Amino acid sequence: MNETEVLALVLAGLAGGVIGLFFFGGLWWTVRKGVSAQQPVLWFFGSMVLRMCVALAGFYIVSNRHLDRLMFCLLGFFLARIIVTRLTRDAVKTACLAEKVSHAP
Repeated sequence: MNETEVLALVLAGLAGGVIGLFFFGGLWWTVRKGVSAQQPVLWFFGSMVLRMCVALAGFYIVSNRHLDRLMFCLLGFFLARIIVTRLTRDAVKTACLAEKVSHAP
């Protein structure tokens, strides 16, 4: 494996991370906006279609018919899931704590 192949794999992993941040960050944003929307079906369905199209197109472009690049891209995608989950969990905990404090007698 030469330097160009290693660089391609690293870039594929980073691209997968960006795709994952878009996908899971968009999911979190959709849930927050969709629960209070007048027509939540449009929010959730539209968001799902957009996020899936972007993710699949990103995987296709990044992999360029190389299985190893696709695997690194998926690895970055799932690492982004862990990052977004931790960041949003902390944001939800902070919001819940602030809500409890503001409603105290």
